[in-house]
Amino acid sequence: MEPLIHRLSAWDGLPICVREWNGGTAKPPLLALPGIVRTGADFTFLAPHLLPGRRIIAIDYAGRGRSGRSSDVRRYAPEACVRDVMDACAALHVHNAAVIGTSFGGLLAMGLAAARPGLLRAVVLNDIGPDIGSDGADFVRDFVARDPALPDLDSCIALLRRMLPPMSLDNDEAWRRMAELTFAPGADGRYHPLWDTRIAQLLSEPLPDLWSLFGALGHVPLLLVRGAVSNILLSGTVGRMQAVRPDMGVVTLPNIGHAPILTEPPALAAITAFLDEAA
Repeated sequence: MEPLIHRLSAWDGLPICVREWNGGTAKPPLLALPGIVRTGADFTFLAPHLLPGRRIIAIDYAGRGRSGRSSDVRRYAPEACVRDVMDACAALHVHNAAVIGTSFGGLLAMGLAAARPGLLRAVVLNDIGPDIGSDGADFVRDFVARDPALPDLDSCIALLRRMLPPMSLDNDEAWRRMAELTFAPGADGRYHPLWDTRIAQLLSEPLPDLWSLFGALGHVPLLLVRGAVSNILLSGTVGRMQAVRPDMGVVTLPNIGHAPILTEPPALAAITAFLDEAA
């Protein structure tokens, strides 16, 4: 099923793109929040597996994908993204939803729990926690800032194969799809990232106390998915998270880095069971 594309207008008039897969309303809706410069289209891998009986809502944050660009880089900050997500949920009548947050999307889920706790009924954090590995943060900052202006899609695929950590993309078609979700041809005919590279400027700013935000998830069931070789979510951080939330489910995927695509069989089985129980 192809998603319905909603084009919403944010509080400042910036266009916000939201994808909706509508599998019915027998189960609570699922809000899918992508990584820092990823888009809702990333969830095309996962959505078909979770769709029956529920709506799945996935958002392109401002400055990413099909959403609008701003002259003010602060418009891309986490606080603005949280506001956009809350407004999109209100516009599309999404309430009491389960949330899957990948990386930055998981941090936004924590922010939503603090700002609007009634919006969430259960949360899946995908390879993110209140402490972020410094090596991973450095890689993300460099990757986000790059505009390689590549000549063709094959060059995009080669770049991703060379730069990305181990992922469960096990054939050429999967890598091609990932490249198509990362780059697009511009007016010059060359392939550019599907995000405003100025977002990297925000990644040099000090982080707030993310442990207090993690504590805001205390009222909802919680599942954590981690790539075993992730340099963003380190094993020591997982241990601290479990000390705070001993009821948190944890799934670790061998030989996978940042971030799992969540169709890995152990992750998919755990997420399916978790969402069914939360329903």
